[in-house]
Amino acid sequence: MTALPQLKTMTSEIAVADVAAVLDLSGAMYLPDHDALIVADLHFEKGSSFARRGSLLPPYDTRETMGPLALAIERYRPAAVIALGDSFHDLDGPDRLVEDDRAALARLQAGRNWIWITGNHDRTLPPSIGGEVVEALELGGLTLRHQPAAAPARELAGHLHPVGKVVMRGRAVRRRCFVTDGERCILPALGAYAGGLNACDAAIRSLFRDGFTAHLIGEGRIFAIGHSILCRD
Repeated sequence: MTALPQLKTMTSEIAVADVAAVLDLSGAMYLPDHDALIVADLHFEKGSSFARRGSLLPPYDTRETMGPLALAIERYRPAAVIALGDSFHDLDGPDRLVEDDRAALARLQAGRNWIWITGNHDRTLPPSIGGEVVEALELGGLTLRHQPAAAPARELAGHLHPVGKVVMRGRAVRRRCFVTDGERCILPALGAYAGGLNACDAAIRSLFRDGFTAHLIGEGRIFAIGHSILCRD
């Protein structure tokens, strides 16, 4: 894989609407003042959902997604985990979890508050999945929701699966990224099969009228890239 060019140096610490945030290489965000780990677009059971429609993808995406999620939880040991919607790829996803994955999820939930924010793929979740289910959440002056608001907002959201692309010395690199203007932040999808939307796409760009910074997830490092340097696909 082509190494990400070192266009800028940064730490993994930022602020969103004056709330301190740590960007994790997994694609999760940790809010130290609230001891909360935020993740977006896990899309558990996407493989089994496609299989039901005849597309035979390897059925291990839930396990692959749970791996980096578990590592992030181990790293920060948060009091709360908040999932920003589309945690399951469809409404029947929780019922298709195999026992090993269901048990692994229960272990991650044990001893902490676990909050599922509903998304367009998982508008409802059964009580058997554990945790609390809400449509949105207010936390430290931020609104946590699945789909970003059309108007300017102090928020953390998912839904758009942002990726950033840069080209330097003829080499192109395309990576998942956090996108923020300091007031709102769109988190990358954590799901192994989630895919991504170029941050230069109008659906993302229009949310940041005065521009944004994309924090691209590299190999062992997160790189802050100004929006003017990013390339379209």
